[in-house]
Amino acid sequence: MSQISITLLFLFIAALLLLRNILRADIVALMLMLALGLSGILTPQEAFSGFSRSAVIIMLSAFVLAEGVRRSGMTERMGSFIIRLFGKGEGRLIFGVMTASAVLSLFMNNIAAASLLFPSLSGVARRSKVSPSKLLMPLAFGTILGGMATLLTTTNIVVSGLLRDVNLPGFTLTDFAPVGLLLALTGIIFMVLWGRKLLPSQSPAQRIKESEDSDDLITAYQLSERLVRAEVCKGGSLDGITLGKSGLREKYHLNVIAVQRGRSTLPIEAKTILKGDDILLIMARPEDSVPESLTGMLEILPSGEWQEDYLSTPNLALIEAAIAPRSHLAGQTLQEIRFEQKYSAMVLAVWRRGRSIRTRLADLPLEFGDGLLLQGTEKSLNLLQTEPGLILLVESAPSTSMTLRGWLTTLVMTATLALAVIFPNLIAEIMLSGAVTMVLIRTMNMDQAYRAIDWRSLFLVAGMLPVGVALNKTGASQMFANTILSVLGGSNHLVLLAGFVLLTVALTQIINGAAAVTVVAPIAITAAQQVGMEPRSVAMAVALASSMAFMSPLGHSVNVMVMGAGGYAFRDYARVGIPLTILLVIILLVILPLVMPIG
Repeated sequence: MSQISITLLFLFIAALLLLRNILRADIVALMLMLALGLSGILTPQEAFSGFSRSAVIIMLSAFVLAEGVRRSGMTERMGSFIIRLFGKGEGRLIFGVMTASAVLSLFMNNIAAASLLFPSLSGVARRSKVSPSKLLMPLAFGTILGGMATLLTTTNIVVSGLLRDVNLPGFTLTDFAPVGLLLALTGIIFMVLWGRKLLPSQSPAQRIKESEDSDDLITAYQLSERLVRAEVCKGGSLDGITLGKSGLREKYHLNVIAVQRGRSTLPIEAKTILKGDDILLIMARPEDSVPESLTGMLEILPSGEWQEDYLSTPNLALIEAAIAPRSHLAGQTLQEIRFEQKYSAMVLAVWRRGRSIRTRLADLPLEFGDGLLLQGTEKSLNLLQTEPGLILLVESAPSTSMTLRGWLTTLVMTATLALAVIFPNLIAEIMLSGAVTMVLIRTMNMDQAYRAIDWRSLFLVAGMLPVGVALNKTGASQMFANTILSVLGGSNHLVLLAGFVLLTVALTQIINGAAAVTVVAPIAITAAQQVGMEPRSVAMAVALASSMAFMSPLGHSVNVMVMGAGGYAFRDYARVGIPLTILLVIILLVILPLVMPIG
């Protein structure tokens, strides 16, 4: 087989793995890098060159700098101020949320920007009587739109590196701003005027009538359908046994969420001893609720109002949380994490892809974006707030004052960005210097800096960058360029540009945007050089198109992040994202040639 055929075979296998979600994108990228190296298509230096690229250093530094600014408190204050500034009406609030998220994503990773605003939105929505489902997708889209206007976005960094690979000038920090800011403003206006009407009217926490208590999470998570009251039989095998040794959850799949003894409510702990006449509030599937083996242990009682009274007691609270991006909790079960023992909180239900999972939770592997309904005390809330793998949907007031180190951190970030604009050829060195400075001034220590880095994205980019080298080295880029030109060669430059934009947009909806641009950008640059188009303009169009991840939650991890809490289904992203994407593509094709001549 020729080297082109082998390269294309590897790319086909990688695409299949990504499309079918068989393996994570980062491991697919590393496998592809190794395959290109072991097959002899790339030398060892070329295969591992992704790890030494300036693009990877810029990404790494941007993660650390963003974490430093977050720790300073400036971004939280700025985001909260912008949201408060625009008032309480639905349209004005969406404009404020999207503006805040877009501004933050100009110099922060999109996920970090969304994570910063995510918890406060539940309180904002409650006070404004606006459904969270009207705010969370705009929050995600706002971060994506804002990221278009700066170099500090993964796909923009990658394309800039690919330009340098073919001895063309890369992009500076502000090159994307003229087109990106207009696209961001267009997207925000679309969501305010029309897009919000296409969003679902209620989130999971509001699947109830407006006349009822909007905080009735029991109804929202559909728990009442699975709740059973049972009395512990005197002298039975459960009388005198601790909850931990009762086997109710492990053996019978019964989730005890409350124990009432007389007028007292007992803590739900493994060491709690059950006694005859105790009344248990149990969550179970209908087929598990009255197994014959429980005869003589529990007596099923008629449903009553006690469950609502219990769950409203002052010492216990219902808490909503979401599995955070890059969370170590994803992929693990509650049993493996020892969730209840570690956080003194019980998971009552999991909201995943538009439905509530209420039973047999102990062995359910958690997924990124899952919404969790938790039951716990004030102590539980304090413990949960220390867990970086969870985002609590509890409003926290921003700090009213900033420390001297916070102001110094903000100054370092400002100086770093200013120097990167003034000296664009030294952007990697300047960004890394800024990140190191934040460690030196003790904004964070090195361990915290390492944790701030999204290593999945970093390894994905480092693994995919050699693909561009392979496409150019084997002549695959030239072959694809010739094929595209044979189809569209007779058309004008704008039609050819539109072809590359639409191809990139399509790929971005189903695979990671960084993976899409590493394949499309080298081909687009080669084709542009052949027909006399400006390659940097074409590269910018491809980079911006790879950020239009609106039609599917799979297009960007920030979409998955809000999916559970917003109660969104795949069709919701398509309903809002398709017209938004069409509008942005048209704006891009009209504005880009005016800002940067295409040929």
